[in-house]
Parts: sequence; structure tokens; C-alpha cells
Amino acid sequence: MKRAIVCVTNDLATDQRVHKTCIALQKSGFEVLEVGRLLPDSLPLKRPYRTKRMHLLFRRSALFYAEYNIRLFLFLLFSDVSLIVANDLDTLPAAWLAKNIKRCDLVYDSHEYYTETPELVNRKFVQSFWRNIEKGIFPKLKDVITVNKSIARIYEKEYGIKLHVVRNIPPERNIISPATKAELGIPEDKKMILIQGAGINIQRGAEEAVEAMKYVNDAVLYIIGAGDVFRLLPWIIKDHNLQEKVFVLPKQSPGKLRQYTLLADLGLTVDKNTNLNYRYSLPNKLFDYIHSGVPVLASQLPEIERIITQYDIGTFIPDHKPESIAKTINSAFEDRTRYLKWKENLKVAASELSWEQEEKILLSIFARYA
Repeated sequence: MKRAIVCVTNDLATDQRVHKTCIALQKSGFEVLEVGRLLPDSLPLKRPYRTKRMHLLFRRSALFYAEYNIRLFLFLLFSDVSLIVANDLDTLPAAWLAKNIKRCDLVYDSHEYYTETPELVNRKFVQSFWRNIEKGIFPKLKDVITVNKSIARIYEKEYGIKLHVVRNIPPERNIISPATKAELGIPEDKKMILIQGAGINIQRGAEEAVEAMKYVNDAVLYIIGAGDVFRLLPWIIKDHNLQEKVFVLPKQSPGKLRQYTLLADLGLTVDKNTNLNYRYSLPNKLFDYIHSGVPVLASQLPEIERIITQYDIGTFIPDHKPESIAKTINSAFEDRTRYLKWKENLKVAASELSWEQEEKILLSIFARYA
């Protein structure tokens, strides 16, 4: 059996896209090993394939990326591997070098428009460093995957190669008995608004959503996941005396997170249009809300707007002023007829937007290497 090694820089625990990629590799006949890193708060793993999490000396900055790629390259070099699947640009240097030395195959999955992320756009030297790596490797790749048509078009125009689009949609899930609000400690007499995700960072609207809760009636906001904005949220909550209306929880296992999502009355995805990566994002949380029957309140960004408008499953904020966000939330709950229509339409959206359809593209790609 051929072996595939799947590379990421995260801790594997909450990355459902990469988990689904590993399952698709197994279906294609590969023995699978997923490689990432171990963090102090990493959740335990239970996977139907092998995993390896490296304990690194550095957790951030250039030292982290250098250490990770050196360690990853050495691991790949001395591993039995037929196919490397590199996820995002920060794993590509090690994967590309190992591929050329070992003469194995490489598939690249770009989860975002990496060089235009907010972490890079204001750091021109670092942005230039990663862009040069991308320019040096990207045009030579045979199979490149990305998450939506907008990002695919940008890469195709820039590098002249055709990309595969595989959206990060959840698989069809068995109906479960959801937890009650009481069991999860959620006030039973309030509507529940939710922001979830492993990358809830600055400029993704969480700060303004918290402040908006000053003006929202009979509802609480839960922010669940991780990201650099989490260090700021407790201060914002305290400054605005919102301790009884806003609750911040760390990242949860996928099963536990879904229990919260199923109880939500409104799901928020309110990224700001401050950089190309956010502008053309199609966040995982959108599909998690859809598959949990949760109407969506969103920023009016192209990929998100296309889906919400097509299925009529939510509405949009006019801007990121806390008062505007609050007014839109209150309106969503007050117009009961419209809200119930969204709930019905979500059933159609969930039936048509499924991982089982997206996976077919992955299986066709991996079949060429099996």
C-alpha cells in the first residue's frame, strides 16, 4: 500500500478540512500519516489513520517557520512516502524540497490567499519572502487545490495553471440528540448568537460584535475557538460591562462544538474587507451553520454573499459599527416570518452543499497517484 503524508502547521485537532482530506486518501487506497505540531493546549486525537505531532522549541515568528520546515523536511526525507499533501504555503518549502530529492508526488492545498493575509500585508519584507517562495514553486506544481472560485481565479491569472476547487463543506452527519442549553450552561431565556472558528483574529469582526451586544435585546453572544483576538476580548467585555451577555470559550472538540452550534439562533461570520484574503474568504463556519440549521448574519463579501443570497438563509450587516450590527441582529429576530423562512431554506442548502459532492474532486485527483 502506498503511503501519503499530509503536512500542516497546526495541531491537527480542529482542522476538519485536512481530516476529510486524510479520509479521502484512505478511500483512494493510501496508508495515511498526518503531521503537525503539539501545543500546550492541544486536544487529544482519535483518528482512523496515523498522526504525528512535533514538539517545537518555537511557537511563533520566523524561528517557528524555520524550525518547522527543517524538522518537516528531515522527517519526510527519511520516511517511506509516495505522495506528500502540503497544506498552505508554510508547509510547501519542506514538502517541495523533499519531493524533489525523493522523487515522490506532491499535491498542494491552499486554504487561503496566503500572501494577502493580514499577518503579512503590513509586513512587506515577510510578505515578499513568502511571495518569492510561492512564485518559485507554484508554477511547477501539477495539482493545486483551493477553497473557492475567487481564489482559484487569482492564482490561475498569476501563475497560468488550472486549480481544483474543493470547498470546505461538512459531510452529511447523523442526527444526534443535541445537548440542552441548561447542560451547556447557556441562559435558557435568551437567544444565542454564535461566532465560532479556529482563526478568530483581529479584523474578523469579533470586537465589534461584542460591543454590539450593548444594544441587542434578550440575547447572549458566544465566541468559541481560538485566534489572536482572544487576548483582547476579555478587556472589551469588561470595559463595556458585558459579562452577562458575552461568553468566550476556548476551542472545543468537533463533537462538542457542534453541540453549541445546534443550539444557536444566529451564526455570525463578519470578516472585514481589509485585505484580499478576507475579501475572498469562504469560512468553514458558514457551512457549519448551514448544516446545523442556523441562520447566518454576514459581511457582504463575494463568496459568502453568493451562497447566502442563492439560498436565502440570512442577511448582511451594512457596516461594522456596533450599532449597525445590533440593529441587524434585532431585526433578524423580530421579523419572525422571515426568520422561519431562513430556517426552512437551510434544509435545502444543507442537502445541496455536502462534502460528499466536494470529495469526488479529491478522489479523482488522488486516484492518479494511487
